[in-house]
Amino acid sequence: MLTTTAATHGPHAILTAMLAPAFFLTATAALLASANARLARVVDRLRILIADWRHDAPDSGERAEQIRRHRQRSHLVLRACRLLYGALASFVGTSLALALDALVGFRLGAVPTATAVIGVLFLLAASFAMWREVSLAVHSFDLELDHSLQSKRPQP
Repeated sequence: MLTTTAATHGPHAILTAMLAPAFFLTATAALLASANARLARVVDRLRILIADWRHDAPDSGERAEQIRRHRQRSHLVLRACRLLYGALASFVGTSLALALDALVGFRLGAVPTATAVIGVLFLLAASFAMWREVSLAVHSFDLELDHSLQSKRPQP
């Protein structure tokens, strides 16, 4: 008959525990794909703004301000991507720590939990960076829209 420790930490329990970080990995990968798509869109828009600015568009002052805002957005998305990659690494580390812990007779103590908590903290920080970027994107869009509407109004 299995002892309580062996039954509690049997191969199926260990594999189940190793799968839990996979859910975090999946969520993080989805967020990372979204963040990378946002970064690509910001970079594309920035290239268009720079090209317009170089060709002395009539509103080059406004273009320079848009470039500044989009540059800030790109740095926020880059920060989020770095944090998300850190989260991915932490969740992979959690799975490996769980496997290693089982191999060494459950002597790692809080290491697997600590790596999971670090991953969750990376996710939290990345969420705040993306929240700031989305807020800046909407603010930037509002300013660009206001500028476009003002330039289209008939002058008395």
